Amino acid sequence: MKEVLFATGNQSKINRFKQKLEKNDIKLLSLKDLNIDLDIEENGKTAIENALIKARAYYNELHIPVIGMDDTLYLENVPEEYQPGLYVRRVNGKVLTDEEMINHYISLVNKYGESGKLYCKWVYGMAVINENGKENTYSWSKDDFYIVNIPSEKRHDGYPLNSISKYKKIDKYFTDVTEEDKESLKVNEDHVIDFIVTSINNKKNRNR
Repeated sequence: MKEVLFATGNQSKINRFKQKLEKNDIKLLSLKDLNIDLDIEENGKTAIENALIKARAYYNELHIPVIGMDDTLYLENVPEEYQPGLYVRRVNGKVLTDEEMINHYISLVNKYGESGKLYCKWVYGMAVINENGKENTYSWSKDDFYIVNIPSEKRHDGYPLNSISKYKKIDKYFTDVTEEDKESLKVNEDHVIDFIVTSINNKKNRNR
């Protein structure tokens, strides 16, 4: 089984892909597993650029396969100066806790949303550097949801906005969605798994 570093301190982000990658003989390692956490200036202008910055920094330090990932969030009808963009967790220079994030985004729903809803779009960027130093990047988006001003009682550590995000089709919190719901909604990230596997194994990626 190939070991690959996921360059993130968010365990929930690792868990998001861990099981399916293990089925493809790829074991994800965390920064904690390797007892390393570099001070990296993520000054890219897009999620892809930041993902590459992280992946390159850890690859150059460790010379092992690395995954870097970043994301951007856009909110409908919200002025540009209040758009989170690349800074989903940072507001006015402060890094928010999970609960502070929930409260901040609820305030945006109350101010700019309609009927307690605010439509959104996630844009994700991922970079993979394999053992030979070959780089591949991939981007995808998600806009089948909105955020609301009444939070679920459930929490997903590392993904606080799941507690105020609902799928459009079933009006159900991300924290409450079952595997059966995901099947009916056709919600999966198999295309991301395919990208990682083919990049790590240096094969042609059919998603690109």
